[in-house]
Amino acid sequence: MAKIFTLKNILIGLAILIIDLFIYFVLALLLMNYDDFYDESKGEYWNLASMTFWQKLNYIGLNIWHFINLIVFGYVIYRVIKTIRKKALLHSV
Repeated sequence: MAKIFTLKNILIGLAILIIDLFIYFVLALLLMNYDDFYDESKGEYWNLASMTFWQKLNYIGLNIWHFINLIVFGYVIYRVIKTIRKKALLHSV
């Protein structure tokens, strides 16, 4: 059975985590533009009507990125549970 926690796998996991956090950082910085230039006359705060096209795109992109992260997190948990069950079955036989 292949080892999961090899140095290569740990480095790949850290690289993916750093890239993910970098994307969150960039999206958060871009979303700060909305906070800085919010105009009450354009509508309610965080309402899509009060946002420009690029602010809407950034807001929707951030929500899509949340969704992608939830799917990946769920898949990782699924794989871990599947691996644990497989090991438990092998050791019980």
